[in-house]
Amino acid sequence: MTDVLTPDICVIGGGSAGLVVAAGAAQLGLKVVLVERAEMGGDCLNFGCVPSKALIAAAKAAQAQRSGAAFGIAPVEPKVDFAKVMDHVAGVIAAIAPNDSVERFEGLGVRVLKEEARFTGRTELQAGPHRIHCKRIVLATGSRPTAPPIPGLADMPYLTNETIFANRTLPAHLIVIGGGPIGLEMAQAHRRLGARVTVLEAFGFLAKDDPELSAVVVDHLRTEGVDLRDHVRLARVEKAASGMTVFLEDGERIEGSHLLVATGRAPIIEGLDLDKAGVAYTKRGITVDGALRTSNRNVWAIGDCNGLYAFTHMAGYEASLFIRGALFRAPAKLDPAIVPWATYTDPELAQVGLSESEARKQHGEAIRVLRWKLAENDRAQTERETDGLVKVITDPRGRVLGATIVGPHAGDLIQPWCLALSKRLRIAAMASLVPPYPTLGEASKRAAGSYFTEALFGRRTRGLVRFLARLPVW
Repeated sequence: MTDVLTPDICVIGGGSAGLVVAAGAAQLGLKVVLVERAEMGGDCLNFGCVPSKALIAAAKAAQAQRSGAAFGIAPVEPKVDFAKVMDHVAGVIAAIAPNDSVERFEGLGVRVLKEEARFTGRTELQAGPHRIHCKRIVLATGSRPTAPPIPGLADMPYLTNETIFANRTLPAHLIVIGGGPIGLEMAQAHRRLGARVTVLEAFGFLAKDDPELSAVVVDHLRTEGVDLRDHVRLARVEKAASGMTVFLEDGERIEGSHLLVATGRAPIIEGLDLDKAGVAYTKRGITVDGALRTSNRNVWAIGDCNGLYAFTHMAGYEASLFIRGALFRAPAKLDPAIVPWATYTDPELAQVGLSESEARKQHGEAIRVLRWKLAENDRAQTERETDGLVKVITDPRGRVLGATIVGPHAGDLIQPWCLALSKRLRIAAMASLVPPYPTLGEASKRAAGSYFTEALFGRRTRGLVRFLARLPVW
């Protein structure tokens, strides 16, 4: 029999974005139905952020055994039990999973349906035997990995971020197609765990990041033995005794045991029958306005499915905008100027706001570019991690336009700059910070302080100080 439900809010998708909306709305006293056809927690918990960072942590522990010489500690080649490494990854997922579980959300008062949903009208959905009538529908269906149209690839048992964490055999030679964040993170992690790794990229590595700082990451991976090839064209992929052979257009053949495809993602919108609801979409995602509302005023799209920003933190941010705008009727509009992201290679690479090239396009040549090398940071010297840089962009009046950091813990170090962008702060606010010593965070203060070096120690200032020095002490 058909079960008719009339919640205040219906959320389609139990990933990061959908769970924030469901939890928030339920705790505000609203009736919420959450429809999720697959794993609760979505890509981030099961196939993305959580398992990848767990694998990276294991790889860092292995690399630490090779890196003791500078501290007077004899380096050793670690003995890696790859199956136990993957047990560690699974254990981390299991530890976090209860926070995203059906049981927790039902405890909050959310009605969770493990079904596949589709529209039957502008405010109507069918989810298994359940018919849902709702004035506020939130689409948070996420995205999935895509593969390029390389001849022979579809016939290969290649890995993606959705399958690589189920692999329990250390690759003899991992070939990675794609030199973005996922490709380079997985390349370095597997190399540190003992695999031979080759990365093939059609364009440039970390192409969305500042090239001056991304080059630091690329150089570091090369020193660790990752074979990085950019601006290459792939002709075809074939099965081989060793696993597979990748043929380049220049005739070179590369044989590997495992193949990871990390070339992009596509929104999960098929099967929703969006046309029946009057929801506009393209192949990039569901079309939304600044408040994340679709062409159907009763439907919002948040997270990866709208094609704007494929980051877990942005999914949470967009969910908060929905709660603020749709539930509290307060102004809520997505601000692209405050979007941060990080790549968790070693060294890490993080950015918020405009890059140098973007700032020049928008503000001309009058921008200020501030830099501070980690080699001039005492804490970085003590830990022998001086391969890094803080780079900050301001307008001529000192308003912060963007910041990029490459170095250890860059994903954490970028956070004060996220605050500066979100609150429209000027560089003086960052320069006036008093961070504890010795910390890596001092590098950000020193970069900010360099904005005032010329004015503070210039000829006019020195003349003023000499004049004041002649006056009576007060």
